Amino acid sequence: MLAQMFVRLSDVRFIRYVLASVGALAVDMGCFLALLTTGMWAAGASALAYGAGIVAHWLLSSRAVFVGSVAERGVERTRQKALFVASAMVGLGLTTGIVWAGDSSGLDPRLAKLGAIAVSFAATWLLRSKIVFRA
Repeated sequence: MLAQMFVRLSDVRFIRYVLASVGALAVDMGCFLALLTTGMWAAGASALAYGAGIVAHWLLSSRAVFVGSVAERGVERTRQKALFVASAMVGLGLTTGIVWAGDSSGLDPRLAKLGAIAVSFAATWLLRSKIVFRA
C-alpha cells in the first residue's frame, strides 16, 4: 500500500489533481461551514457547498490538471463536461449520503463531511482519470 502511494506521488498529474482538489475543497468547506452557521440542514448545506466545489474543480482540472486531454470545442467538449458533471454527481451522492448518515446517527456533521471527502475524492479521481479525461 505504501509503495503504491509513492508510485502515485511520482505521477505529476495526480499531484496536480490533489492540489486542484484542495482548492475545490476550500470552496466546498467554506460554503458548507457558512451554510451551517445559518442553521441550514447539514445534508442540504453539504449538497449546495459541494455544487460550488464542482464549479471550482472543473475550472482547476480543465486548466491545470488534465490540460493535454481536455477536448477543444464542440460535441466532444460538451460530452466531456457532461461526464465531469456525472462524476461530480457520484461524489455529491456519496458526500450527501455520508453526511446525512453521520448527522442522523448523532455524529458531528463536520466529522461526517471529513469522511465523505476521502470517499468522494477517491471515487471522482478514478472516474475522471479513467473516463472523463482519458487520453
